[in-house]
This record gives sequence, C-alpha cells and structure tokens, in this order.
Amino acid sequence: MTKQARRWILASLMMTIMLAAMDTTIVSTAIAPIVRDLGGFEKFSWVFSIYLLTQTLTIPLYGKMADLFGRKSVLNVGITIFLLGSVSSALSWNIESLIVFRGLQGLGAGSIIATVNTVAGDLYGIRDRAKIQGVLGSIWGMSAILGPLIGGALAEYANWRWIFLVNLPIGIVAILLLAYFFRERTEKKSVSIDYAGATLLLLLVGLLIVYLLETGRSWTFASPIGFGMPIAILALGVAVWRVEARAADPILPAWLFRDRVFSINSLAMLAMGIVLMGPEAFLPTYTQISLGTSVIVSGLILAGMSLGWPIASALSGHVYMKIGFRRTSLLGTFIFSVACGVFLLMQWPQSPWLLSLDQILLGAGFGLLSTSTIVDIQARVSWDKRGVATGAIIFARNLGQTVGAAIFGAIFNHTYQAETRQIITDRSIGIDDLLTTLHDPLLSNPLRQTLQKAVHVAMDHVYYGLVLLGLITFICLWLLPERGIPEESLPEAS
Repeated sequence: MTKQARRWILASLMMTIMLAAMDTTIVSTAIAPIVRDLGGFEKFSWVFSIYLLTQTLTIPLYGKMADLFGRKSVLNVGITIFLLGSVSSALSWNIESLIVFRGLQGLGAGSIIATVNTVAGDLYGIRDRAKIQGVLGSIWGMSAILGPLIGGALAEYANWRWIFLVNLPIGIVAILLLAYFFRERTEKKSVSIDYAGATLLLLLVGLLIVYLLETGRSWTFASPIGFGMPIAILALGVAVWRVEARAADPILPAWLFRDRVFSINSLAMLAMGIVLMGPEAFLPTYTQISLGTSVIVSGLILAGMSLGWPIASALSGHVYMKIGFRRTSLLGTFIFSVACGVFLLMQWPQSPWLLSLDQILLGAGFGLLSTSTIVDIQARVSWDKRGVATGAIIFARNLGQTVGAAIFGAIFNHTYQAETRQIITDRSIGIDDLLTTLHDPLLSNPLRQTLQKAVHVAMDHVYYGLVLLGLITFICLWLLPERGIPEESLPEAS
C-alpha cells in the first residue's frame, strides 16, 4: 500500500471518528429548542444515555466481526447505520422517536469506535502507531469542544435538525475514500457465528449500563428493581461465561482472560475510563458554580485535557521504544495521579489558568497510558485476533466511563447534600437549581459562599476518589511482567 493511499485512509478514519465523537456532545447545547419542538423534557436524559448504551454494548461484537469479515465491510456498515440514524433523528416527531433513532446512531458508532483503531493498527507499524493514535485522539479532543459550539450555533441560527443532517456529507465522503483507497485482502472461510453468546452479552452489558445510569435516579438501591437487577446481572454473567466456554468461535474468547497482560491492561483501561469521567462530567459545572466562571471559560479549562492527550499520545512512541510498554503505562498513570493530587493541593478558589495547566497534565497521563496499552495489545496478537482484542480494550475504557459517571455522580451529590444539610435548614437547594439560585440578586453573600464552598468540598471528594483509583491502577500495572517490544512488530508497515 502506498503512503498516499494510507494518508487518504487516515483522513477517512479521522472523518469517521469525528462523527461518533461529535454526536456524543453536539446535542447538549440544543436541549431547549429540541424540547420546545418535541416536548418530553423529563425523558431528555435518555437522548444521551441511549447513544452511550447502544454504542458501548456493541463494541465487543463489532471487534469480533472485524476479525471474521474484515475491517472495511464492518466499518462501512457502521457508518451507514450511523448515517441512517442521523437522518431518522432529524425527522423525529416526538421525544420517544428521537430516543429510538439516537439508539440507532449508537449502534453505528459502536462499529466506528471498535474498527477505526483496529484499521490504524493494521496500516501502521509499531513505531508509527503512537503518532496515529495521537491524531485520532486529537479528533476526540476537538470534538468535545466543537460539538457543543456547533450544536448551539445550528440550533440558534438554523434548526436543531441540522445537528444530525450535518453528518451526511462527512460520512459519505468517508465511505467514498474507503471504497477507493482501502484495499483489504481477507481470506474466505466458513465461520461459526456465536449467536447465543452475542445475545447474552448484549443483554448483560445493556442491563449493567442501565443499572449504572438509572439506579439512584429512576429507582433506589433498596427498591425491588434496585435489588433485583444486580442478581439478574450476575446470572447473565455466569450464563455468558458458560456459553462462551463451549462456543466454537466465541465473541469473547477465553484466551483474552487467560492472558495476564491483556487482563491487567483491561483493568487499567477500565480504571482510566472511570477517572476520565471525574473532570469531564463535573469540572465545568464546578468552575461555573464554585468559581463563577462563564460557560466558555469552563469549556476552555476542560479543553486542556484535549490538548495534553494527543501531544503525549504522539510522543509516547518514542517513550515506549526506549523504556517499554509497561514503564510507559506506569509513567502515564503516575502523571494523571499527580494531576489529580495537584487539584487537591490548590487553594480554593483556584485560578482558571492553574486548572487549565492541571488538565493538560491530566490529559498527558491519559495519552501515555491509553496509547501504550492499545499498541501493546495490538502488537501481541495476529491480524485475525486484533479486532476482538482492540474492541475489548476500548470496551473496557467506555464501560469505565459509564461506571465513573455513576460513582462520581453519587459521591458529588451525596457530599453536596451533606454539606448544605448542616447549614441550610429552611429550604432545599438541589444541585440542578444552583446556577439559577446563584444568579438571584436577592441571595445573600454568606449563603452564596456557603453553596459555592459546598460544591468545592464535593469536588474535592471526587478527586480523592480519582487519586485512589490512580494508586490502584499503578499497583495493577506494576504487577505486569517486564517485556520488550515484540521483534516481529518492529518494522514499519509497508
């Protein structure tokens, strides 16, 4: 394959990953006009949740299918499903239909997320993969910033339905580039599709994510649903294990879990996903409420992570070629743990500039850890196993983000309520009402400072959890065996 063809394929991969990344956040600033048109504000959280749910639970399945049927066909199917979901979302007639079509979008996004990184691993040698992961990571970072801006602009100056229709030209160009430049040689062979394992795995992951997203919001832990769902999840987990152990070609092969390197790296990516959600979900709200920053400033503070991540990811290739994958992962974990600790050492109210620098440091740690982990796994498996291995690693990170949103949401809300309950007895000011309350000109300064301090304490508790998780991740990675770069992976792809 020529270098020019590889560049065009990389361009199509960047466009494709932008689709999935952008639609994670592009709806956030268009809530008001969508609800004004469709109604159903009480169900709007599911517009986000269903996209995350269907995307995450299908990643392992697409990873396996990429090994069975080839990357190109699976990626094209994923882009097509995503575009179909985009058009359908634009044509939604009520909130329920929008939720269904966002779920369809998520089904396509699962293929994109699982397959793009696998294709990058196929096209580039081990020396170049870090740089390519940095490029793809920068797309995620830019999308996190541009998504809300583009969504808000389209909703205000055009129509919110264009939020979804804008995906069409990007997706079509990506498909055309793949069709013309991506020449993939796949062996024709009979395959045994693990339908039972796939069905049970979908049910298991779907039920787990719904439990994490909705427990404490739609039902309590002590309710019959809150008590019964963990039992059902455990039963499904046992069923998946037994079915996969007997399957001729399982969706989740047993060798994944017998491999010590893969198992520990998966735990590290799960923990990283959990840690990632601490600042991503709560730092903008924290800076707006506790520090009084504007929406734009809070977004720019969080953008520091999106700056540090791709830079460190691109440089990680030089690092792991010198010190190995294990030490690079340990270095990344150490850096993001230090960044979390630095937040706790800052005196409140913190400087936005210092918070931005801390986010750059945090992103650098994530970039080193995630890139070295993905490249390590890809370098140790053959082509016919690379899809399922890459998909499983990325699935662990995405699942961690879901777990993190649930865990840190509970910590943040519980701490805030405990802090305000001791001081405010005549009325209850929920976290959702804080921004409105703080802009009330009749609010006394002592009460305003009390509320801001309560949010600061809640954020501190979140960061205590982040530091603890960083320490656990470091210990897990320390248990990895020392290993060199696989010799067969040293030459760059031709």
